[in-house]
Amino acid sequence: MKEPSCIVLGGGGFLGINLCRQLATAGYRVRAFGRRCLFPDALRDVDWYQGDFNNGAALASAMQTYEIVFHLVHATTPQSANLDMKGDLEQNVVSTLALLDISRKLGIKRIVFVSSGGTIYGSPKQIPTPETAPTEPIAAYGVSKLAIEKYLAIHEILYGLEYRILRVSNPFGPYQIPVKNQGVISALLSRGLRRETIEIWGDGSVVRDYVFVADVIAALEAALNDSSSERVFNIGSGCGRSLAEVIACVEGILGTRLTIDWRRGRSVDVPISVLAVERAATILGWTPTVSFESGLQRTLDWWRSVKV
Repeated sequence: MKEPSCIVLGGGGFLGINLCRQLATAGYRVRAFGRRCLFPDALRDVDWYQGDFNNGAALASAMQTYEIVFHLVHATTPQSANLDMKGDLEQNVVSTLALLDISRKLGIKRIVFVSSGGTIYGSPKQIPTPETAPTEPIAAYGVSKLAIEKYLAIHEILYGLEYRILRVSNPFGPYQIPVKNQGVISALLSRGLRRETIEIWGDGSVVRDYVFVADVIAALEAALNDSSSERVFNIGSGCGRSLAEVIACVEGILGTRLTIDWRRGRSVDVPISVLAVERAATILGWTPTVSFESGLQRTLDWWRSVKV
């Protein structure tokens, strides 16, 4: 059976590069769409289409002849979204509505959307948090992610446009660079290697669910082929680690103490976020396979092999 063709929106970013490489290796026809790619050599086996997600004409042109859309684009961060909520809405939700309209007109078969397991649930009462938990985001970033989820559901009901949503926790791994104050592990490793000071918000007690990128990509590929009636899946390790524990692990693997500039905690940072991943295991046949320590070592090996 011929593999479906896939376009990855945000294909030049962290998750996008890893996903495109895996899809190409698996035999899919793949196009990466994005404004820029910091590691063009990583996508040498993939068709690259430069364009802006907010440019509907460029998006429509890029999507022609492709069947599956991976929507990895989000123009804001939890911090920046709160500072400009209107801009967050326009850049992410309104632009996604344009994407859905284009998808319907082009006959796209499925959209796989990367949502946020860390912000959708707000400050959850149940830990680990299942997909059935209330969605009460405390940051505009989570609100816009949740709005996109709801619009995807409406478009399937009204127009038959299939979708799958992966609520990903805190991914880390090769090709993640510390931009926009996201990716704490990449920041710790890159600045630790250069012996630079690292800014950390809070006292190190916040707990997060860190998942290695290869496991996230495996989940995305599983969602591409899923034929179940489920639509939303948590993707994480199912285990929580405090930031202080992560720092200690990084210091151990680097063999040196990190220079930390501790800053006051941020209101957008919930105290604990750990995802329940049983649904993905049962329905998608997916479970995380890379341990935190192994993923950390593989990420460090990558950082030592590149110049950023």
